Amino acid sequence: MRAISAVDVRPPIDVAVDLRVPMAAPMVRQRAIEAFGRIDILVNCAGAVKVGDFLAFSDEEWDDGFALKFAAARRLAAVCWKDLQAVSGNILNIVGSVGRTPGPDYAICGSVNAAMLALTKALAARGVHEGVRVNAINPGPVRTDRHAQRIAQLVRERNVDQAQAEEILRQSFGVTRVGEPEDIAELATFVVSDRAKRLQGSLIDCDGGMTKTI
Repeated sequence: MRAISAVDVRPPIDVAVDLRVPMAAPMVRQRAIEAFGRIDILVNCAGAVKVGDFLAFSDEEWDDGFALKFAAARRLAAVCWKDLQAVSGNILNIVGSVGRTPGPDYAICGSVNAAMLALTKALAARGVHEGVRVNAINPGPVRTDRHAQRIAQLVRERNVDQAQAEEILRQSFGVTRVGEPEDIAELATFVVSDRAKRLQGSLIDCDGGMTKTI
């Protein structure tokens, strides 16, 4: 038999910062080190990039899309890299399926997500030699607050009930079903675990069949 010691479980902490600001990344890292003493996993999952007509977007809206999702992830990876290297840790980027197959209304989102996927590959190539695993998950539609807003908009515009709006949206995405947050969380838990130690630079689509790209 093997003795199993109690795991040192500490409560989570909140750090309220605007990740678009360059100094936010070192601040988040410092708070994590102070609270936990080390950093084992960095999950980049920030950014609600605007969707709409390519011609209607301003330079500021383009810059904001890259600032919150791409630049913040790049800075956090940079400031946490040596911490992760010291413990053979993980970076997991939660990106999005439109980075691989963008649609006409996803000019900003698709471009930002594609840049995130390229960053994942580049960091993974470095991580091979420096002991840091770097991977990405591409969720499709997931039942979040943003998804609920789309449902509410369809209910108003089409004069349908919520169940009908859900089905209209599901069919428009071409997926088997809309995902739940737990679907992505469970996959993320696997990807950063020792069970997935062969994954490096993997771009994993978890989108119910939305991505048709090979």
